[in-house]
Amino acid sequence: MMRVSVVVAAVVLLVIGVSGCSGTGRGGNVEEGQDMGLTWQEAKADTQKMELEIAGLIPPDKIVSIEQKETGMLFSCSKTEHNWNGATTITVVPGTEIEPIVKDIEEHYLDSRFDIKTRLNVMGRYEAQLRSPDTAEIYILGEDFVPGTIRIDSGSVCFTLPEGVYPGGDF
Repeated sequence: MMRVSVVVAAVVLLVIGVSGCSGTGRGGNVEEGQDMGLTWQEAKADTQKMELEIAGLIPPDKIVSIEQKETGMLFSCSKTEHNWNGATTITVVPGTEIEPIVKDIEEHYLDSRFDIKTRLNVMGRYEAQLRSPDTAEIYILGEDFVPGTIRIDSGSVCFTLPEGVYPGGDF
């Protein structure tokens, strides 16, 4: 189980690292270094709220449980900015087809603030990436490495940490 977690963390790091962050604060394309006042706590709360919004699009009769991680990690967007990254895992009723659920969620966000990309993950399972072109906010959803689960990995908009706050550890 620990090895799977390390692989998942590496994949999330790679995706976030490749996609990067552009902008800061809430809802806008902003020049780097321009602080819009978003705290890491607000970024975390907004991102977790969106994870649950996505999870709420799964038919309730298909859900066994929803587990949102209480803490996440910060990743660097630039020299001065970070984003908060977390995850929510939904366990579905045994025998539930996950790909159609992911495709329905993808369809829900077609005409939204997100650009949508799809692919097969390293396990050959369908996943969708929802990414805001304005803030680099990102959500990746698909069948988790654990069969019968859907995982929503997330990355918040970028923000500036207060002076003296070390970005390592859990947030």
